[in-house]
Amino acid sequence: MGFLDKHQILERSPTLLLVATFVVISVGGIVEIAPLFYLENTIEDVEGMRPYSPLELTGRDIYIREGCYPCHSQMIRPMRDEVERYGHYSLAAESMYDHPFQWGSKRTGPDVARVGGRYSDAWHVDHLNDPQSVVPESIMPKYAFLGRTQIDGEYVQDLLETHRIVGVPYTDEMIANAQADFIVQADPDGDWDAMVARYPKAVVSNFDSAPGISEMDALVAYLQMLGTLVDFSTFTPDESR
Repeated sequence: MGFLDKHQILERSPTLLLVATFVVISVGGIVEIAPLFYLENTIEDVEGMRPYSPLELTGRDIYIREGCYPCHSQMIRPMRDEVERYGHYSLAAESMYDHPFQWGSKRTGPDVARVGGRYSDAWHVDHLNDPQSVVPESIMPKYAFLGRTQIDGEYVQDLLETHRIVGVPYTDEMIANAQADFIVQADPDGDWDAMVARYPKAVVSNFDSAPGISEMDALVAYLQMLGTLVDFSTFTPDESR
């Protein structure tokens, strides 16, 4: 009896096929799940990762609110064409403080996982005000209203406390200084040394070049930090995982 003849026995017996399917799925599930019980953490610790600063976190909420994530993924896959276009493939650790994560599966526009530092603040502002002015073929809508919407960070301390509840390691010091850090990150002339000490590599700038703090400031602050925290010139993957 050949292999195909033996396979027909399964095909002709619903009960036997069900049992065989259950066995295969069980074995596959055990192989996938069992190793996780022996790992303290399934996410590799990567030097440089930190929670979002108050202004960046506010900008991220605006990014989600305006529905930017369905068109711009934040996950570079480990394939040559993606790595050459966007940069180093995304690490799980880069999303460890994201609630929810912004990986996405569709790209109407380019991936933005490494957009931080690639363009000036002015470019981002122009792009958000009138996308077609810098990318003529873009179908992205205009977001000029963000520059007209002022924010003061009144509830940003509550925002950090909420994220701490779900596991983001904001310290008491970070929460106590949340509103002050929110304001000073958009003030290059301010005393922002302590803020940068709490949030290394945070970009300090008057992002939209206008008085006050706007939603545009917050969104550009968020975009300017994406992909900038990990130094990939020294990064070595943990092969033991």
